[in-house]
Parts: sequence; C-alpha cells; structure tokens
Amino acid sequence: MSASDIRFMEMAISQAQRSEPVPSAYCVGAVLVKDNKVLATGYSRELPGNTHAEECCLLKLSNMAVAEGATIYTTMEPCGERLSGNTPCAHRLVDAKVARVVMGVKEPPSFIAECQGSALLRDNGITVDYLAGFEEACLAPNKHVI
Repeated sequence: MSASDIRFMEMAISQAQRSEPVPSAYCVGAVLVKDNKVLATGYSRELPGNTHAEECCLLKLSNMAVAEGATIYTTMEPCGERLSGNTPCAHRLVDAKVARVVMGVKEPPSFIAECQGSALLRDNGITVDYLAGFEEACLAPNKHVI
C-alpha cells in the first residue's frame, strides 16, 4: 500500500459520502487516476440514469482512450451484474482498458448474492487490489442497506 493508494482511496471515500442514500442501492465513490493525476471522480447516482460511481468517472471523460492503463480507486467492488439491466461496471472497466482496480471492500450480499466483478476483471487481465484498513469508512455510507 503506497501513500498515493491511501490518498486516492480517501478521495474515493469522500466521493461516496456525497451519494444520496436510496433503499435499493449502495453509496460508492470512485477516483480514476493515471500517472498519479486524477482524470475523474464519481459517486453513485451523481449523473442521471441510475449511475454507479465507476460509471460516472468514465462518463466524464472527453475521450475514453485516456482511461487505458489507468487505475480506478473504488470504495466497493465494481459490480459484475446490475439488477437494473444497465451495463455492469466491471464490464465498463474492461472495455475502457483500465490496468488496475483498487477497492476498499467486496460488495456485500444485500442485492446480489455473490458479486463476480473482481473475478471478471482478473479474467480480463486487470490487476485487482484490496486496500485493507478502509472497510469501516467504505461501508459507513451504506448503513441504510447493510
């Protein structure tokens, strides 16, 4: 765990705290980083269309190609399945060709019995790192559903 990993995860946590709690979804924050520079930030439902944090980061890019080789810090495991029918975040990250995903917690089983996001990312050559020590802070915005 590097100092920059800690700094960017703390930024993701602050993004998650901006999410409006709703009974049917988590409050997640994300920060997309490349060459130690923030490309975009996002949080659950920030943009119209029942958007997830990672999705918001990608939607804010003027050119999706800049995400190639980037790292995304997210407070919760990127979804591998969405009950809404929208494209899961793990698939979006694969399509964007990010190199690394750093997450604070695995997705709890409140909505999907077992999240397959991490497995899908790894199966597609993306490094997935779990940043220990941030569990409480990452779960705090989700007390309404956990």
